[in-house]
Amino acid sequence: MIRPLTLAILLALAAPSVAAKQTPVPDNKAALADPARPAADRERDAARKPAELLAFAGIKPGQKVGDFVMGGGYLTRILAGAVGPAGKVYAFQPAEFIAFKKQYGDDQAAIDAAYANVDAVAGPFAAPAFPEPLDAIITVQNFHDLYLKPFPAGTGAKASAALFAALKPGGTLIVVDHSAAAGSGTTLSDSLHRIDKAAVVAALTDAGFRLDASSDLYKQTADPLTANVFDPAIRGKTDQFTLRFRKPE
Repeated sequence: MIRPLTLAILLALAAPSVAAKQTPVPDNKAALADPARPAADRERDAARKPAELLAFAGIKPGQKVGDFVMGGGYLTRILAGAVGPAGKVYAFQPAEFIAFKKQYGDDQAAIDAAYANVDAVAGPFAAPAFPEPLDAIITVQNFHDLYLKPFPAGTGAKASAALFAALKPGGTLIVVDHSAAAGSGTTLSDSLHRIDKAAVVAALTDAGFRLDASSDLYKQTADPLTANVFDPAIRGKTDQFTLRFRKPE
């Protein structure tokens, strides 16, 4: 027997994908051609499909956007070009990540200095302190990290609530992450660095979000979902889900 909540999640996951396919791809050539982007970033574009991701996210010039866990800044640089001089990108790096590896802080500081429309944001992983209401937040391959064992129980729920609070009414949250087997929940976050799509939907729905659309942008049907994403045999070829959530108006 399918419980009502489970059925609602399954229907939500299935229905929006048609709408996602109707989203036109805007011209983000200028953002991708930014001469400040490292060559290594450009080499990743074929796999990362940034223009399509920005189209799915609905990123527009003048918007205020958060990059939740900016990592080395691949997406931050592109967002800076996409929102333009009238927009703002808030590049969040968890304090816990910076404490673990100094390079995270160095990368954040470098991008903050290089782009006039990028501001660095730090703070606890579960409590990103974005300074103003945002039009959109994007997080790529990071949501599963909220469920790693070094972080206290409840970190995922607290971060989901913080992301909801950070958005304007009607604002969007884009989540891209490595797929785990259906029914595995968050249990493979440590061992495989994967997460069940349904677990993400459940966590963010509990926080108040509505699932708005899904995309097969990073679908890899050959991925058996059983290997650690850093395994050389699968790295760069993992199946990933792409979800767009909306904060109700």
